[in-house]
Amino acid sequence: MTSNTAITAAAATSFSSLGLSKQLMEGIEALEFTQMTLTQQVCLPDVLAGKDVAVQAKTGSGKTLAFALGLLSKIEIEAKKPQALIMCPTRELAEQVAEQVRLIAKRMANLKVVTLVGGMPMGPQIISLRYGSNVVVGTPGRIMDHIGKRTLSLKKVNCFVLDEADRMLDMGFEDEMRVVMHHLSQNAQAATRQTLLFSATFPEKIKSITDQYQRDAKIIKVEDGQAAPNIEQQAYRISNEHRTQAVAALLTHHQIESTIVFCRTRIETRELSEELYQMGFAAAGLHGDLEQSERSQVLARFANKTVSVLVATDVAARGLDIERVDLIINHRVSEDIDTHTHRIGRTGRAEEKGLAITLIDDAEESRLDEIAAKTDAKINKLHIQGVRFHANRIREPEYVCIAVDGGKRDKLRPGDILGALTKEAEIPGEDIGKISISARHAYIAIKARSVKRALNQFREKRIKGKRFKARKL
Repeated sequence: MTSNTAITAAAATSFSSLGLSKQLMEGIEALEFTQMTLTQQVCLPDVLAGKDVAVQAKTGSGKTLAFALGLLSKIEIEAKKPQALIMCPTRELAEQVAEQVRLIAKRMANLKVVTLVGGMPMGPQIISLRYGSNVVVGTPGRIMDHIGKRTLSLKKVNCFVLDEADRMLDMGFEDEMRVVMHHLSQNAQAATRQTLLFSATFPEKIKSITDQYQRDAKIIKVEDGQAAPNIEQQAYRISNEHRTQAVAALLTHHQIESTIVFCRTRIETRELSEELYQMGFAAAGLHGDLEQSERSQVLARFANKTVSVLVATDVAARGLDIERVDLIINHRVSEDIDTHTHRIGRTGRAEEKGLAITLIDDAEESRLDEIAAKTDAKINKLHIQGVRFHANRIREPEYVCIAVDGGKRDKLRPGDILGALTKEAEIPGEDIGKISISARHAYIAIKARSVKRALNQFREKRIKGKRFKARKL
């Protein structure tokens, strides 16, 4: 096993230097990618050469495009058995990865990408696999379900990707990872199969998986040379029974547009989100008890700023692609350093200043001190008595959300909705915020004064020849 312990920033390089197919270059150009990120520069030559690679790089480093170009470069579209398998820790990340692969492969006619995630019925997934697929993206549990039912064939898989491998270990998926890799080692492609591993950290278990299941893998640690996130950290000493009141007080004190509150358990998450909602906050919970449709709705509303406070467990929040979060509140101290770092890393991105606040009682203070020491962080400790909850200072979202019972499966696009609302309903463009579309639903951020007109448009008119039901959330 060879190793590059650290690779730092180099001059930007064009994708045209890689010798990619015309279809892939057209896909890259359509996405307006011009220069490779550092991660792409250092791993793509080996990935495209078919070598096993293990890359340590942080989220947002361009790893999805790197492994997508590698696996798409050797796909035979006519062969309708899966040739590439991508395993992700969460449903949300799997869906994001699948969508990006589809976009990159947009010029590759008839290429089929199938997503296998939990929280969705098995039937449609089985039908999709039966009709043929080239690339499968899924979560460990659901991939295992399909292997067990013999609805997913691994016989032709010549590229296997473990995305965010450390998070899968954190979430208890080691057994599933090893079982899938064992199945892959039994297929006809085993001797030449490429295994790509991407991870933000490299604990001993990751090294063990690399040693056991990759062939002479090149280990690359990417240091992008960028400045550390600009995050101010604070801690407030509280008594344990006053955590909810402390969160509410901090929210009205800072009046932030976008906040994530991290909790340890599903029960804490559900209870806190409900209490904040009853107090008047535009708050919603994200935890493992939600159905996939409910999770998608919560995430869409937080992304389009119609929910301003997202209360989430660490597991539920992993893999989320949210552009900007202004404030992070840790309801309790994280159980380990990696979790704390991952939580606060949600803010202070793209050269913006972020704020991360941790609530501590007497029993937790020493653990926070340990985290501060090991991460070389300055965490100012304050007393919550100086921060008061004021109901009249609760920040209302600028927009409300309309949900539409129609999505990508209905060939509905953001431009279709925007055109109908601005041209036909004559709603001012400045009254319409972000429009996001999932497989079956669309979510529209719209100012309150235009909600009635928008709902009338959906009730009385058609979009692309169809009527879609819509409701205010």
